[in-house]
Amino acid sequence: MEGKFWICLGLTALIISMCNCRKGPTTVSIQKESFGQTTSGKQIDLYTLTNANGLKVRIINYGATLVSLEVPDRNGKLADVTLGYDSLEGYIKDASYLGTTVGRYANRIARGKFTIKGVDYQLATNNGENHLHGGKKGFNKRIWNAEKVKTVEGPGVKLSYLSKDGEEAYPGNLTCTVTYTLTNDNELKISYEAETDKATPINLSHHSYFNLAGQGNGDILGHKLMLNANKYTPVDEDLIPTGEIKNVKGTPLDFTQAELIGSRIDQVPGGYDNNFVLNSGGDSLALAARVYEPNSGRVMEIYTTEPGMQFYTGNFLEGIKGKSGKVYDKQYGFCLETQHFPDSPNKPNFPSTILNPGEKYTQTTIHKFYTR
Repeated sequence: MEGKFWICLGLTALIISMCNCRKGPTTVSIQKESFGQTTSGKQIDLYTLTNANGLKVRIINYGATLVSLEVPDRNGKLADVTLGYDSLEGYIKDASYLGTTVGRYANRIARGKFTIKGVDYQLATNNGENHLHGGKKGFNKRIWNAEKVKTVEGPGVKLSYLSKDGEEAYPGNLTCTVTYTLTNDNELKISYEAETDKATPINLSHHSYFNLAGQGNGDILGHKLMLNANKYTPVDEDLIPTGEIKNVKGTPLDFTQAELIGSRIDQVPGGYDNNFVLNSGGDSLALAARVYEPNSGRVMEIYTTEPGMQFYTGNFLEGIKGKSGKVYDKQYGFCLETQHFPDSPNKPNFPSTILNPGEKYTQTTIHKFYTR
């Protein structure tokens, strides 16, 4: 009996060894390579992060931009689930903020105006009469410094930028960092920090367009979405918040239970482009959204420390030439931008976005992936 036991044990070990060899181990890694040069000759670097499960994320230091994110479907097949471009030229010409870090102030500020401590400021108006995503040359068009980061959670890249006093007419020298970490729990963790020497509004966010069926593989209307938000901020015809906070119940903005994105989108003029008031209140890291794509089985959950989230259905995408020869049209991707509320500097009842000297701005958002 003892001999048979050791024979069985040896066969089991051999089978496990053969399976492991056939599958092959995945090496956690951070690779750096050139992504081209700007028109002024500045080199842009591409960082590829691979976690222990084979997930990959590619990031460039132009705009602190996420270029691609490969995650498996229920059969283990990897696909890139974010919209983007194959070359630097695409990002230089991009007007849709594909995968970028947006700031100094994500979303809109009415008429580009605000007042801090009795001083009036006038920003650029690059969205009709309003200021959007940091102005004519926001953080998405800036070259960031980058360095590799190795953590117990997984590989990462830390990007830093100094936004000088008066840049896009914002007050204060603002030093900020954005750190992307691809954890071995299949999470893309984005951490933000900033400090200033003069009071300034700040509202940083990430602007990836997701399609969990794979980038360029049709529209996103068949995705099922749950938002952990009972309320939203109504807007006027220019998409500027009125200052009210209303309940989503009884409206096509009610995603408190999972609904198909396309089930009521025709009831929203132009498609979804709305700020939701998260139930967590931004007091701690909490679940904000869950998205499920039935054909692939991919699920993405978003956790954030922010009080709000902008849900946008790519309403202005039209004939954009993306990666691998794919063309992006209307509603081929959705954004879930964790943020403070739009036009907060002009809405005293909204959570404040003013950062003062001696304070530190911090924000964490996590995109978690799995299948079912």
